[in-house]
Amino acid sequence: MDIVDLARFQFAMTTVFHFFFVPFSIGTAFVVAILETFYVRTKNEAYKKLAKFWGNIFLLSFAVGVVTGLIQEFQFGMNWSDYSRFMGDIFGAPLALEALLSFFIESTFIGLWMFTWDRVKKGTHLFFMWMVCFGTLTSALWILAANSFMQHPVGYAIKGGRAEMVDFFALLKNPQLWFEYGHVILAALTMGGVVLAGLTAFQMLKKDTTKEAKGLYKKSMRLGLWMAMIFSVGTILVGDFQMKYLVTEQPMKFAATEAIYETTGDPAPWTAVGIADTKNHTVKYKVDIPVLLSLLSYNKPSGSVKGMDEINAEMKEKYGTTIDGTKMDYIPPVNTLFWSFRVMAGFGAWIILVSFVGLLMTRKKKETLYKRRWMLWALALTTFVPFIANTAGWFITEFGRYPWTVYGLFTIQQSVSPNVSVTSLLISNIVYFTLFTTLAIVMIGLVKRQLQNDPTQMQGHGYADKILDPFDKGAF
Repeated sequence: MDIVDLARFQFAMTTVFHFFFVPFSIGTAFVVAILETFYVRTKNEAYKKLAKFWGNIFLLSFAVGVVTGLIQEFQFGMNWSDYSRFMGDIFGAPLALEALLSFFIESTFIGLWMFTWDRVKKGTHLFFMWMVCFGTLTSALWILAANSFMQHPVGYAIKGGRAEMVDFFALLKNPQLWFEYGHVILAALTMGGVVLAGLTAFQMLKKDTTKEAKGLYKKSMRLGLWMAMIFSVGTILVGDFQMKYLVTEQPMKFAATEAIYETTGDPAPWTAVGIADTKNHTVKYKVDIPVLLSLLSYNKPSGSVKGMDEINAEMKEKYGTTIDGTKMDYIPPVNTLFWSFRVMAGFGAWIILVSFVGLLMTRKKKETLYKRRWMLWALALTTFVPFIANTAGWFITEFGRYPWTVYGLFTIQQSVSPNVSVTSLLISNIVYFTLFTTLAIVMIGLVKRQLQNDPTQMQGHGYADKILDPFDKGAF
């Protein structure tokens, strides 16, 4: 492997691991806020206990997300310094807002929420949790504003070989941003519901779960299933709008997700499965469904879709056959994109199906779900599905931009630090992999430990019961 491959692998590793916890934190924060809202409105202590119980899971995911996010930030200076020089003026503003505004809101109000149970008014304490949610949502907005520029550059001018911002609000009005943001946030809220229902299913499968605890878990199950159902439908709808946008704005990415080398006929068939032969630019073992791609692309049973070969020729004419001495081929990794899209969409459909069946089986007076261990196992194992689906979606976003880091402006080859070596990258890859593996083991162990607690025992002031001083040794 050369320097570029190792740098890309390291960034992919840190991004994927970090992105496990970003939607996890956003989704579970929303879950906790909803549960506490139910408590404030109904005065039902059951919702307070659930908010505390699942709140501990949220705090764990937030903590690991912060650590992995810091590691990801280091990548820009370590391995991608030329990219940082080119993009620093653009990236700087949204990343500064994310750190100085959103993260401060999150961390401040998380602290207030943790240590003020029963010490402030209920409505005030609920306000703290909703501010945490607001912080997570705005944090995602600033990060995706920067990423959307990489997908669709706007509001900039090239001066002295660097991209300089000339219109900050153009970043916020970037249509790419709002498609990305809607899709990511709805997927995160879907994950919150799926994780809530899935972990609840694991708890219900235990033989030693008390009757009172089962009563609380049933409330969690219904909330989780409703969230999974509603937000997964929303995720697919916004994703459909986003893919239609890509037809015109990033036709190469769209063609690659459908493994279209040659421009289709009219109407265009949709390839359900197949394996792309990247050498000969054909698709083997494919199963086509007539007309469907035209319907998905244009909402009508007509219209052709431009193929990668034709788009590649157009991009070579526009951007050149070589950039900085590197021979250019603008076709991205087709099989990765093709199957990532199908994994993402397939798991999205699975979540809708499981949540719908789960809701039917948990209706009042017809709670058959809890007597069907096979269904509880299906829900429990679905806990891991959003992590895979979100990762597949991120693969589509990032791999689909190949060979650019900033679409049409700056390539991957141009972005790598000029002074890194294969040896340093190998060592840092090993260190990061070891660190991430350790963090994953610790995270799983702590979540498992939290799930061994009885939610009916979540009483009193929470953390403040045992720790009056947040700087006391026991706090850490």
